[in-house]
Amino acid sequence: MNAQAQSRHDVVIVGGGHNALVAAAYLARAGLRVLLLERLPRVGGAAVSARAFPGVDARLSRYSYLVSLLPREVVRDLGLRLELRRRRIASYTPTVRDGRPTGLLVDAADPARTRESFRALTGADREWEAWQRFYASTGRIAERVFPTLTEPLPTRAELRRRVADEAAWESFFERPLGEAVERTFGDDLVRGVVLTDALIGTFTHAHDPSLLQNRCFLYHVIGNGTGDWDVPVGGMGAVTDALAEAARAAGAEIRTGCEVTAVATDGTGEAEVSYRHRDGEATAVGRRVLVNAAPAVLARLLGEEAGPAPEGSQLKVNMVLRRLPRLRDTAADPRDAFAGTFHIAEGYRQLATAHAEARAGRIPSAPPSEIYCHTLTDPSVLGPEALRQGLQTLTLFGLQMPARLFADPAAKARALAASLARLDEVLAEPIADCLATDADGRPCVEARTPLDLEREVGLPGGHIFHRDLSFPFATEAPDSAAARWGVATAHRNVLLCGAGAVRGGGVSGIPGHNAARAVLADLAR
Repeated sequence: MNAQAQSRHDVVIVGGGHNALVAAAYLARAGLRVLLLERLPRVGGAAVSARAFPGVDARLSRYSYLVSLLPREVVRDLGLRLELRRRRIASYTPTVRDGRPTGLLVDAADPARTRESFRALTGADREWEAWQRFYASTGRIAERVFPTLTEPLPTRAELRRRVADEAAWESFFERPLGEAVERTFGDDLVRGVVLTDALIGTFTHAHDPSLLQNRCFLYHVIGNGTGDWDVPVGGMGAVTDALAEAARAAGAEIRTGCEVTAVATDGTGEAEVSYRHRDGEATAVGRRVLVNAAPAVLARLLGEEAGPAPEGSQLKVNMVLRRLPRLRDTAADPRDAFAGTFHIAEGYRQLATAHAEARAGRIPSAPPSEIYCHTLTDPSVLGPEALRQGLQTLTLFGLQMPARLFADPAAKARALAASLARLDEVLAEPIADCLATDADGRPCVEARTPLDLEREVGLPGGHIFHRDLSFPFATEAPDSAAARWGVATAHRNVLLCGAGAVRGGGVSGIPGHNAARAVLADLAR
């Protein structure tokens, strides 16, 4: 292709993340001519696997790592060859009570075991019974709200009628989540375990009047009507591979190594996408353009004002271990504790303190984090030699770590050291003693800050949701197919198909599905 080359398509998709691949597959299956342009040499965005350490045959889910929101209907519609495996252990949270190391174990397959763990921690059944009531309520919301995510966007009133539970609506959609947590639970540790789902990748607190915490919490408890978080067998790259295969099989054209530099449109007719590739520059003209980049990136491509910059909030740490570490709580089996979500420094007061410290511009003194071991559920990400050696992968996701903290290049090392030190406090041996080493003799541990995610996968401010999440309802009457599906921009022929759409966020494919539905409805007219 020469420097002046131009191609014409029904749909041009900017960016090759998993949502873009979903949209490409649906649109190509409908018979449209689809071109997808990806800047990097591979598709997938943040939903990829990588061999992060030289000489260590372990394919880590480097950025995103679990799946909850991917609708089963998308898997069926696209014929995805994909296995999502349920984790039997939901979570384990170590703590110290009366000077004795102990912990709270939530076994999704054994309610009696979970009840006994609550009783051993708190001395009674009150917190367990409150837990049952609370998650029965979120379960009902999940059953009623999740199906709407792949339907035309309901209004606020319509979704409220769908929920059909005024107390639950008030608690989760109208009032700060902290009120419901404090009203329901008395134990600080239990309160913290509940609140963590409101803080993943989001810099907020329990009583934020903007309800950002409520929106984050909602998306973490409604996946497929159950809220379960599953392990993608083969790692997150297996999800991307299945989607790319489906898109190509349907006839979509996928070009990697193509950096989009501008999108031009007058809002009617066709739109033009300019991009660079190894042989020069080119343009692609489409009846519709779908953008799987953050709204702030789209504004830049259009030459418009982007508004306030998004800010991500997380520290992602990938590790490979020679063996799982022993725990100070000798009653807990590490193979249970690390199989689910292993909570560190996530008591309710600890989460509030960490937020206050980060807001003041300091790395939290006790960084909250969540850890899980992929290989306990799915060892297929290890090569034969790594399996023989008994290696395990460990993922740590740190909370209350906004991008602003990492302006100083030395801050990442401090945040990593503080997070691992906090982990060491609940272990019977230092995590450093359990780390595998790579071919150069270096410990197998890497950290990724929001600024790293911005540089490596193009997320502005490292925001894993592209911008702050929104409630899954319309705030004004839709005036187009794109608005009815929650994927509209200010330009009728340019649509969002990524996490920045309404009902975006997480590895879900929902924005891609909805953008495809909007395009098909619009072009059918």
